[in-house]
Amino acid sequence: MDDKTRQQAIADHIQKDEFANYLGAKVEIIKPGHSRVSLMVKDHMTNFHGSTHGGIIFAISDMAFAAACNSHGKVAVALNVSICFLKPSFPGDHLVAEAKEEHYGRRTSLYNIKIFNENTGELIAKSQDQSYIKNQWFVPE
Repeated sequence: MDDKTRQQAIADHIQKDEFANYLGAKVEIIKPGHSRVSLMVKDHMTNFHGSTHGGIIFAISDMAFAAACNSHGKVAVALNVSICFLKPSFPGDHLVAEAKEEHYGRRTSLYNIKIFNENTGELIAKSQDQSYIKNQWFVPE
């Protein structure tokens, strides 16, 4: 399998995320160590203050993390996640989470994720996430 075909097989596997599909999130970029996920905030995604529920912001960040840490074709799962919520967002806002790999080792990897409001350019949240890399391929080398 050539590299382009392999990368497409990885992307196809990651696109099967049922929760992302349920929320209407779109995985826009999947390449080794990098991903980008977007989501339009809807009324039913808000908390009792009328702003985007923290769980939605965490979810889009986690989706970008999952796509990036699995982008090498090896099964990777969350080991540790730390998120800082910086600004609110509201229904109608277009949120984007972009994950970038800082370290990819034999058993762990580390990612920085920025979640921003594409409508305003404002940074909504930041997350630093660590994964555990299993000795199992879902798309072999």
